[in-house]
Amino acid sequence: MHLLPRWISARLPWHLFSMPATSDPLVDTLCGEMPDLLRESRPQKRSARPGPLHQVKCGSVSIPIYRCAAGPLTRYFICYYQGGRRIRRGFSHLDDAKREAQLAGRQIAAGLERATGLTLSEREAHDAAKKLLATTGVPLLCAVEEYVRSRELLGGHTVLAAVSDFAERHKGVRAGVLVPDLVPEFLASKRQDGASTRYLAQLKSDITRFAAAFTGPILEVRSHAIDDWLRALGCAPRTRNSIHTGVRTFFSWAKSRGYLPKNEATEAESLSKVKAGETTTGIFTPSQMRLLLDSAPPRMIPFLTLGAFAGLRAAEMARIDWSAIDLDRRLITIRADQAKTASRRLVPISNNLAAWLAPHAQRGRVLHSADMQKTAGALAKVLGIEWPANGLRHSFITYRIAEIQSADQVALEAGNSPAILFKHYRELASATQAAEWFGIFPRPAVLSAS
Repeated sequence: MHLLPRWISARLPWHLFSMPATSDPLVDTLCGEMPDLLRESRPQKRSARPGPLHQVKCGSVSIPIYRCAAGPLTRYFICYYQGGRRIRRGFSHLDDAKREAQLAGRQIAAGLERATGLTLSEREAHDAAKKLLATTGVPLLCAVEEYVRSRELLGGHTVLAAVSDFAERHKGVRAGVLVPDLVPEFLASKRQDGASTRYLAQLKSDITRFAAAFTGPILEVRSHAIDDWLRALGCAPRTRNSIHTGVRTFFSWAKSRGYLPKNEATEAESLSKVKAGETTTGIFTPSQMRLLLDSAPPRMIPFLTLGAFAGLRAAEMARIDWSAIDLDRRLITIRADQAKTASRRLVPISNNLAAWLAPHAQRGRVLHSADMQKTAGALAKVLGIEWPANGLRHSFITYRIAEIQSADQVALEAGNSPAILFKHYRELASATQAAEWFGIFPRPAVLSAS
């Protein structure tokens, strides 16, 4: 028996000559007796089996092509299973191996098509879809169901268009932030911006109540839910609008901080205010104010006169001291941290106000009692005088507009908007009544007694 030269047998891959365990046909092998001869030769050290040279794909079927070099000879082999049998074929040219692999792949794919009921293109699409979903962990059926439902909800619009729009609107938005977690940051921000203590207290009250009702992410709060909550409070229309204004301020701040989309109105802003109806502005008549001042004890005079003749709010009077009242320059300075609107303003002192304040000017706080308004209201009740809400301030604005005929000027003095003054205080009093109001001076007996 003629043996191959040792240099040839040492370079031929061992796996090409190992006989299959089954009766698989071997086509176009190198040498029919080569396996037996190799077994009779000296054992060779096996190296790692080389990988395929090429893969021929036909749908989901892949046929590998191996290259084997034996000296000057190069052979190409394809290996695959068909009908439960392992088949291996060898070729002298790579193109022949590719053509045979394509044919075998189509035959195997056709068998899969008959078994699954899917055409080749359908099976390819199925496998590609599963591959795309592999990174998400979502089963193919769940993904299809979600897609179909999304198209139904979008009314025929594409899911990609909807997602693109959502991504654009929510670009840079910090999602998932809960409403209660934002309240401390919101109040701290307003405090740093110089909001007055009274305004901060009102915001804290309103927003804390809101956060107790809406504990989820602020992105998920909807205008209809805010409307239901406001209605459930059972407040009067003006109070309801006031709370709504606080919530709008909170949402506007959240939008500026990136917790809500910046390019669209917030849910609180899209909710309309309630029509509160016309409100009656209650004021004192000059004769009523004369009776109150003549009957009031000395400690009550600064409270009554600063409200009636300068239009100061009760909370502002409680914050200032006598150093803010300059009787020589005839000016009252209200600092930004003392005003409701958090803006500094100068209020002129009328002649009659200076006469009333001069005997009481001293150092320290102007008001020594926090319940001065309650005490003054009790005095008015004893005298048979009805005490309107904010009656002192409303009276000053009414008579001051009648005196100087300028809502803009009075708005600066009172710390209010010209539009509000024009709407609520125009033509409530005549110039004659205004002259009588600012002509209320201390009686000589009252002045000497004080």
